[in-house]
Amino acid sequence: MTKLERYLHHLANILVGGTGLVYGWMLYFATPSDEFSIWNHPWQGAFHDLHLLLAPVLVLAVGVLWQSHIKTRLRNGIVARRRTGFGMLMTFLPMTFSGYLLQVTVEEQWRSIWLWIHLCSSALWVLAYVIHWLAKRPKSQIKPILRSERPLPNLP
Repeated sequence: MTKLERYLHHLANILVGGTGLVYGWMLYFATPSDEFSIWNHPWQGAFHDLHLLLAPVLVLAVGVLWQSHIKTRLRNGIVARRRTGFGMLMTFLPMTFSGYLLQVTVEEQWRSIWLWIHLCSSALWVLAYVIHWLAKRPKSQIKPILRSERPLPNLP
């Protein structure tokens, strides 16, 4: 995985997760300043739109990650941090499709179902992402920063 791919993935997760968390806070926990307002916060609509516009960037980042990171590690038999990576992979499709279906479903019962699936799978995605990112890597996978590629001469 290149640095650009890594930055794309981290940035997409931060932006989509951040806008989702802020929008969720505004929707469920903020109290409207005007009792007749349909918004709990003046920025609620903007964060909703930002979340929807940034979500395809996360889908793109996961697609790039599949090609350069996931397939390579599965093919090479690397098992480090596989549990959290697999957890992310298993929550990605429910998170993505429930978010889409939440936008196009009209019936209230199905909207409630898609909302709960989206909230639970998104929370599991973020949790697995943070654990996966913070988990220790085996020393064989960590590239030394200051070590030269050539072996150093033996000194007396």
